[in-house]
Amino acid sequence: MTGVGSTEPARSEGTGFAGAGAGTARIDAHGETTLVVDTTRLVEAARHLRDELGFNFLSDVAATDYLGWGGRGVSGYIGTAGGRDLNQPSTQGFQRLPWPKPSRFSISYHLLGLRAGAPRVRLQVWIDEGESVPSVISIWPTADWHEREAWDLFGIRVDGHPNPRRILMDDDWEGHPLRKDYPIGGEPVRFSGEE
Repeated sequence: MTGVGSTEPARSEGTGFAGAGAGTARIDAHGETTLVVDTTRLVEAARHLRDELGFNFLSDVAATDYLGWGGRGVSGYIGTAGGRDLNQPSTQGFQRLPWPKPSRFSISYHLLGLRAGAPRVRLQVWIDEGESVPSVISIWPTADWHEREAWDLFGIRVDGHPNPRRILMDDDWEGHPLRKDYPIGGEPVRFSGEE
């Protein structure tokens, strides 16, 4: 649902980023450009963005878990052109419902062109539970630790990663703590050197 009663940004097919691939959706919202591609086209789109359009720096890979998003009980969003009024409660009912997400997880690749004007773009893919994404280390070597973090904290598998092991949590840690279905509480604090 787009328009009144929704917070979904305007979408367009095709990108204006010629060659990023058919089926690429371009979303312009909040002064940012996001290119949404299928996981099967991720590496192709990433290579085009680097080689043809000069987005030669990957600054971050951000995974997000949208489990339960848009479901019953998710509050609306109230704001004005000047932003939210922090003196008024922001949950005054369901004036605007969040737009539904295409899958449970999004993986966003934040790119920067290291040149005058420093253009930025977000390359994004969506996956469901149990699906994986291809590695982009061959395109941006800085993806190494970012992809490991997505695995460690969200359980998102990255196909073709040369070192798919935990990066932040202990090797024997069970689960992925930034998932919305991760059990909260009950874990004792562990300090290094303690048994």
